[in-house]
Amino acid sequence: MAPLRFSANVSWLFPELPGLPARLRAAGSSGFEAAEVAWPYVEQPEALERAAREAGLRLVLINTPPGAPRGRGGGQREARGREPGLKPVLSAGDREKGEMGLGAVPGRQAAFREGLEQAVLYAKALGCPRVHLMAGRVPQGADRAAVRSEMETVFLENLRHAAGVLAQESLVGLLEPINTRITDPRYFLDTPQQAAAILQKVGRPNLQLQMDLFHWQIMDGNLTGNIREFLPLVGHVQVAQVPGRGEPDSPGELNFPYLFQLLEDEGYRGFVGCEYRPQGDTVEGLNWLRSYWDRQGRPQAGR
Repeated sequence: MAPLRFSANVSWLFPELPGLPARLRAAGSSGFEAAEVAWPYVEQPEALERAAREAGLRLVLINTPPGAPRGRGGGQREARGREPGLKPVLSAGDREKGEMGLGAVPGRQAAFREGLEQAVLYAKALGCPRVHLMAGRVPQGADRAAVRSEMETVFLENLRHAAGVLAQESLVGLLEPINTRITDPRYFLDTPQQAAAILQKVGRPNLQLQMDLFHWQIMDGNLTGNIREFLPLVGHVQVAQVPGRGEPDSPGELNFPYLFQLLEDEGYRGFVGCEYRPQGDTVEGLNWLRSYWDRQGRPQAGR
């Protein structure tokens, strides 16, 4: 059994540090070999790539933008024509404006494709092999059951397009169910069963499942059974304690030593992303990870 490999989600970890490059450097200094960034688009990709490389990190996951890129020419055309010193920006269609991706949102197919193009440009520049294709939210005021079929049809159409675009660059697209009980009541994709059924309908080998154990526990529980059933579809794992979304060893429902052992026993070979909210200083809160590395006999940074 191979030991698990962990990546630091620097959109969540090291909040005491300003900016993604500083957080990447801190992740490298803390012993991580990999990092992931939810939305890297506030930084130039060259700056992020350089910070990751200097920190000894590989970048393993980014998300598609929460909304549409802003610009007269659209995502890819505008990005390719930028001067090196200009920062890309997100449009008003972002998290603050009520959007969490566009993959399944009716009427936003063109904007989804622009965001996908921007994500691909960043993934290529960062050497990042995986892109989380965010499904988005049920439109404000709409009944989930009434729009479910239409939203799934839009999602399938967008995913088939995305699979083709990503395949041209040897990239993998990921679908992540996000819980609708605590985190985002309007998110369209909320259970592993729903995501697995959509993946089966799309039928593209470079689309996989993103298993965030925080969301899966809240929506369905049965983690042992669900891990064993769905792990063959999984391209990336993320962890946080339930319900507070803190460190794996913080008080909560999940027994992470058991879950880590289960992932090892089942032969998981991908990365485990640390997507949690530090309860205090990030480095001090990594005792759980240092203990894991100690049990595996891994040399740690600074030793």
